[in-house]
Amino acid sequence: MKRFAFFLPLLLSLMAWSATAQVYTASDPLAHTYSIVARDPQTGDLAVAVQSHWFSVGTSVSWAEAGVGAVATQSFTNKSFGPRGLALLKSGKSAQQALDELLRTDEGRDVRQVAIIDNQGRVATHTGSKCIDMAGHQQGNQFSVQANMMLNSTVPAAMAKAYEQNARLPFAERVVSALDAAQAAGGDIRGRQSAALLVVRAKPGAGIWEDRLIDLRVDDAAEPLQELSRLLRLHRAYEHMNAGDLAVEKNDVPGAIREYEAAEKLFPQNLEMKYWHAISLANKQQVPQAIKLLAPIFRQDANWRTLTQRLPKVGLLTVSEAELKQILAAK
Repeated sequence: MKRFAFFLPLLLSLMAWSATAQVYTASDPLAHTYSIVARDPQTGDLAVAVQSHWFSVGTSVSWAEAGVGAVATQSFTNKSFGPRGLALLKSGKSAQQALDELLRTDEGRDVRQVAIIDNQGRVATHTGSKCIDMAGHQQGNQFSVQANMMLNSTVPAAMAKAYEQNARLPFAERVVSALDAAQAAGGDIRGRQSAALLVVRAKPGAGIWEDRLIDLRVDDAAEPLQELSRLLRLHRAYEHMNAGDLAVEKNDVPGAIREYEAAEKLFPQNLEMKYWHAISLANKQQVPQAIKLLAPIFRQDANWRTLTQRLPKVGLLTVSEAELKQILAAK
């Protein structure tokens, strides 16, 4: 009896695998989840965002390419739908034509959930008849929201409503608002674990490294959407930091100060943001104000004092020797 009790679960597992062998493979993630694909009507930028009770959902569900489109492939996920869908769009097919081609050759279409948006904002969505309840999708103007294995059937409608009502938000924040609405409406019946946000340009840039505007992933967290929102705010702060660095390159000290201050307001506890704000003040002959900012930074981590000693050599700190001594003596 003990041997039977041991082998029964294994037998059932093998039977289940045999019955679904043509539907999905052992390597396919079961990303039962909710997601959104969208095109920004103002800029043409494209986005895909997702949340799931599955580890590192962003590596499976979300795909996008600048100037081409975005794909969300979920439920019993067929990862190939991501790159293949984008390739079909790139060849000139519409979102619907690309989706039709993907499903035509897929024996597991009944357990798939897929959404595609092309560079013109046309959407195509498929929710297989055997996706686990509650499952469904809703399309809108240049977006589609989709969900499966939800606690209740209201999730897609809640996502669509949030996205439509938050049109004044920046595009990325607007997309994330749809995920927040899904969670508020009940979300994944199993809970939550990971989330991702990918935003690409309307048109390819000079290099592929310029094409991804935002690429954020929360692979494992108790509150993945909260962490995703925090990372998005941090991303915005570092956009200001990058703009400040660019201003420094152009010898635009007032511009650098404005950008570093904006970054610091978003994340006031970030030492790096405070530090470069202070250095910009020193470069504008506002050494006393710079010292007020640098003193607590030096107290928290002496390495920043050491870094400050190295800046004059490369022209990033343009103060006199006397002023440099005052700065380094800050306590």
